[in-house]
Amino acid sequence: MFYKKKEEDKISCFLCSHHCLISDGEFGICNVRENRGGVLYTHAYGELIARNVDPIEKKPLYHFHPGSTSFSIAAIGCNFQCGFCQNWQISQVKEARAFGLRSEEVKAEDVVKEAKQSGSRSISYTYSEPTIFFEYAFEISQLAKKEGLFNVFVTNGYMTKETIQTISPYLDAANIDLKSFQDDYYKKVCGGRLDPILKSIERMKQLDIWIEVTTLVVPGQNDSAEELKEIADFLAALDPTIPWHVSRFYPQYKMDDLENTPLEILTRAYDIGKHAGLHYVYLGNVGKGNNTYCSQCQRLLIGRLGFSIESYHVIGGRCPDCSRSIDGVGM
Repeated sequence: MFYKKKEEDKISCFLCSHHCLISDGEFGICNVRENRGGVLYTHAYGELIARNVDPIEKKPLYHFHPGSTSFSIAAIGCNFQCGFCQNWQISQVKEARAFGLRSEEVKAEDVVKEAKQSGSRSISYTYSEPTIFFEYAFEISQLAKKEGLFNVFVTNGYMTKETIQTISPYLDAANIDLKSFQDDYYKKVCGGRLDPILKSIERMKQLDIWIEVTTLVVPGQNDSAEELKEIADFLAALDPTIPWHVSRFYPQYKMDDLENTPLEILTRAYDIGKHAGLHYVYLGNVGKGNNTYCSQCQRLLIGRLGFSIESYHVIGGRCPDCSRSIDGVGM
């Protein structure tokens, strides 16, 4: 899907915003889409490298059927090369091959069957980048809908307008990484650009896909008050009910020489988000700051310990004290 033939057997791929021009016998940046004689083939279809039953809060999605589980799957590959990637062993094709990791062939209908058997409310396309195994995710998502399951993307958001439009009838929710508000950061650290991410967030919102946004705060890289304010202001201007997850960085992959994100920086990000007018701001990877409060009267609505819900006070989708409607799906 999503390619056009060019001269001399070259192919223009428009699955993601790299818009790779791929010569015959070569791969795109993702290393899983190959041009063979002017036909684009995917090496990620039906090839699972991971499948687990996760709490939906792990995605993280805090306002989409909280307390439910999500059958989570991944194929090898990504269109980014983030130096801090926590799943680099499977997201980077060359690294996965070096480790000798092998995927397992699983039919789309079997994924849906396993998801139902697990008691999950949804299927999450996660761990690596779902855009890269789009054809597989697209087929599964259609089958899942017929079986009453929801579909969730955990994504870097670097997909094209055509990709989002195609999946939108079947995609119920997404957590989108907004890794920075600086184009240079995306170019140097991730191998991408900022603008396509912002457009993806806007498009998904327009298409009524429930979205939550995550920013991994990396010390000395994207942790300035100015940049955090830019992110918060962008989200608040688009829709102040978008939950913003600000997560702690742990030394990883090619950035293992940095320190953990100090808690005070995450707390500052929280304050910046609230001051910008965001109704829901959460801390990630620190074991605190992940409760949901009413945006009107500040009543505790959902108390969380890690990915588990300890207390739940939402009644009929509303705050029991002031009756304000709580934003989200399945609340």
